[in-house]
Amino acid sequence: MLTLFTDTDTDITPEVAKEYGYKLISMPYSVDAKTVWPYEDYDVFDSHAFYQSLRDGVLPTTGGISAERYTNYFRPEFEKGNDILYVHFSAAMTVTFRAMDEAVAALLKEFPERKFYAIDTKGITIVSYSLVRTIGDLYLAGKTAEELVEWAKTEVDHYAQYFFADDLKFFKRSGRVSGISATMGTLLGIRPIICMNDEGKMVSIGKERGRANAMNRLVNTVAELGDDIKNHRFIVGHTDAPELAAEIVNMLHARFGDDLAIETVVTNPTAGSHCGPNGVGVCFHATRRC
Repeated sequence: MLTLFTDTDTDITPEVAKEYGYKLISMPYSVDAKTVWPYEDYDVFDSHAFYQSLRDGVLPTTGGISAERYTNYFRPEFEKGNDILYVHFSAAMTVTFRAMDEAVAALLKEFPERKFYAIDTKGITIVSYSLVRTIGDLYLAGKTAEELVEWAKTEVDHYAQYFFADDLKFFKRSGRVSGISATMGTLLGIRPIICMNDEGKMVSIGKERGRANAMNRLVNTVAELGDDIKNHRFIVGHTDAPELAAEIVNMLHARFGDDLAIETVVTNPTAGSHCGPNGVGVCFHATRRC
């Protein structure tokens, strides 16, 4: 038997995870020195309340999890005689996977007959969300773990994610995006356009003045790089900006047709701690990432 795992940084909720049989690994964030574990400390993410707290001045921090915690997630499956496939957010964005590697190495010594597979989505939030669901679909269609890992070697880099943030102080503090100067950007209404590259890192590939120009840039990027987008999931994500998300959905339908199937999701709180509120992004099947 094979057990699927993913993590909350992929925007997957317990409801979506249940569709495929994924078990969720909770990626924490901290507010006022209190650590919060998504979908373990609460059942439903109150996204509006969380992002409103950021608007009101809260600056959450994030961190990885310990080898012991990974062991607690994985050991029960190995004890049952199950192998594991973990589809996770970008390893290039965190050191937490060092702890995971430590835990898995120890477990495989204890359970040498078991196998552990990992697929790095080289992304976070909506690009990971799309890949987790697509891999889940393939698994339910009968693909083996080995076939899924082989599929991912070429297909992961064809899932592109572009987005913009509204307030650059969150990115300035996190330091997780290369090519961004946040000193005057927010005051001038500058919004960097950010891409998840094929190394799994966030990079700024340009900037636009004002939300309207930023949204037009996203739609134009889909037109430039999109590949067979109507036969793949198209995801619009937002950080408590449903009106902006709806607007860009309308723009996409106007540009590419009403038969473009679009799913809208809210960015998870751990990733949202770095993006801040009022951001919007798109994920689509593409000729390349950046």
